[in-house]
This record gives sequence, structure tokens and C-alpha cells, in this order.
Amino acid sequence: MNLLFESFEEWSTYCSKNGSAIFEPVITYEIEQKHSTEAEIWSNLQHAYDVMKEAVVTGLTEEMSSFSGMISNGAKKVYDHKVSVLSPEFQRLISRALSAKEVNSCMGRVVAAPTAGASGILPGTMVTLQEIHHLEDRKILEGLLVGAGVALILEKRASLAGAVGGCQAETGSAAAMAAAAIVHCLGGSATQAFNAVAITIQCMLGLVCDPVAGLVEVPCVVRNASAAAIANSSAQIALADVNPVIPVDECVDAMGEIGQSMEDKYKETAQGGLAVTPTGQAISDRVLIKDIDIIEED
Repeated sequence: MNLLFESFEEWSTYCSKNGSAIFEPVITYEIEQKHSTEAEIWSNLQHAYDVMKEAVVTGLTEEMSSFSGMISNGAKKVYDHKVSVLSPEFQRLISRALSAKEVNSCMGRVVAAPTAGASGILPGTMVTLQEIHHLEDRKILEGLLVGAGVALILEKRASLAGAVGGCQAETGSAAAMAAAAIVHCLGGSATQAFNAVAITIQCMLGLVCDPVAGLVEVPCVVRNASAAAIANSSAQIALADVNPVIPVDECVDAMGEIGQSMEDKYKETAQGGLAVTPTGQAISDRVLIKDIDIIEED
């Protein structure tokens, strides 16, 4: 970070040698990069988290219908449904990840974490974690710093962009960020946090980016919910000291290799996968016609 770490191994070694919490080098990096004070960094983090919380509330209380018609208040339906598959907490987790991402799809304000296409994952996980464990905002902000550090290494060794690495690089990276943040917020060690990253990546390798009609709506919104669930399962496994077997840096390199090998039609081009199904093509044609009509009216 301030160093800039090339790997999770370097990050872990630095913290071990210096007796640092894993979020502390990220603060130093932010201060050096932005020439800000530590107080300003914490203030900006608080603002970002407030926007995340606002997006969660907005998606569950306001009309969420996208121009394309593909998004229509799905988060509210999940939140209010009478049957909980696992528990009310799990239901809230899923609905919150959906809600924040629906706000993005409906042109609302979100935090790109690390991208707008993955903007429901950290809000869904962090808001629900805070509620369940009665955590102070400060602890959540530490978790966000940990997630930011994870993203810096993923970006350096692989990618955060669907156009480069497929959806594994967007929702996969966001889930890895969230998993590490969860572990930190619950008192886990650096090793456990980075194992959570490894486990998450293992679960999401190869996920393609195939947005219907080229819009970040389907399947992007529901993938935010599933990624939030994976982040929590990875954190649970890592906190129990289950060995991911493949070290985290090797997992990241595998993600980068897969992204490089992936065909372009699976990298946000809307030329493969769900985007080229008959229904996907019909939606694309309809949305394109609506766009043309609006341009002509203007």
C-alpha cells in the first residue's frame, strides 16, 4: 500500500513485523496518495459508508424500476417475503445487496466498491454484519479499509474490470473484499482474512460478464446478492481456520490467467452468454428502439 504491496504475503509479513493491524498500511497509502490527513481519511470513509447505507434504504423504500423494465422492485419483494429460506438475517442480507445494486441500475447514488456493477455487495454485507453483531461504525470503516487493500492487490495482479476479466473480476473481487472485511470486523487474524479472500476467489473463478442489452442489470443485480452470500460463507469458513490449500496470491494469479484466457464475448460485450439468448436479444432490440425513440423526441 504505502509500499505498494505486490502480494498478500508481503502485506501479511509487513503487519507481522511491525505489529500493525491489517487496515493500518492502507491508511498510510491513502494519506500518501491523496496528501490527506488521517482524520480526513476517516471522514471520507464515513461519508462513503453513509452513502452505502443510504443506497440500501433507498432500494428498499423507493420505486426501483429501470428504464429497460428488467429491474422492478425485486429487493422489496425479497425483503417482504413471508418465507425465509435460512433465517431472517440471511433474507435481509440478500435483499440489501439487491437493493443497493438496484439503486445503481436505476441511476441512483452508490459507492463503486470496487465497481458500480458490484456496488451492492459491500453495502449488503456490512450493513447486515453491523446489525447482527452491534458493531460501531469505526469497526466497519476498518473493514472497508481492509477491503480497499484487497482491491489494490487484485487490481495489480489480476483485474477489477468486467471488460478485462469477466464478472469474476467485478463481483468476485467485491465478494473477496467483503469476506476479508467481515473477518477483520469479527476479530479474525490477517491469515484468516486473506484465507477468506482465497476461498472467495476459488468460489467465483471463471464467472463471465454477459449483461443483457449491455446494461448492468441482468444478471448483475442477482449476482450481487449471490456474491454477498459467498462472502459470508467464505468468512465463516476462514474464521474456523479451514485451510484454502491454494495460497491467496496463487488464487489471484489464477483469476488473472483465466481473465486473460476468457473470450472477448464474455467480457462485458453483450455478445455471449445470457445476452445472446432469444429473450436477451429481444430485450436488447426493444431497449434499442426505446433509445432511438427518445433521441428522436429530443
